[in-house]
Amino acid sequence: MLTAIISLTSITTVLGFMLYGVHRRYNPRFEAAGDSVVESINALLPQTQCGQCNYTGCRPYAEAIAAKEAPINQCPPGGEATINSLAALLGQNVLTLNPDNGAEAPAKIAFIHESMCIGCKKCILVCPVDAIVGAPKLMHTVIANECTGCDLCVEPCPVDCIDMIDVPVTISTWRTQRPEAHP
Repeated sequence: MLTAIISLTSITTVLGFMLYGVHRRYNPRFEAAGDSVVESINALLPQTQCGQCNYTGCRPYAEAIAAKEAPINQCPPGGEATINSLAALLGQNVLTLNPDNGAEAPAKIAFIHESMCIGCKKCILVCPVDAIVGAPKLMHTVIANECTGCDLCVEPCPVDCIDMIDVPVTISTWRTQRPEAHP
């Protein structure tokens, strides 16, 4: 009887440690020290998930920067301001934006001309932030507040019904769109 209790206690202890390890691995509240650097870098990136940096999104790019596998100048949507912020955070020299990754441009969002949309879903399938809604063979539309302006939906559209338009000026976007007016 005592052997059974000791065996069960040992098994549950081992399983408990295994569950704790899995919980720690997949729960962001239990970050390792290196992960806080990744989080700080990721917080400075624009979260467009556009892939222009040659990574699948902002988080993988942040991980590559933290691991010193990528330079800080590969993010066209973030542009000069993001490069300056990353350089200050990491104690690196400021670099110019790598032209191989694209050029800095004003913020844009996707706009679907709904009368032209055939409901093919190709735009929905490539949107990294689920900002496009619609049903098969019915029109689609963009949730403007969710769109990051990554431009990934434009190319797969077979009827060219998606345009990238300037982000409308609102109270919340005015300061970021007019940096020259606010030192």
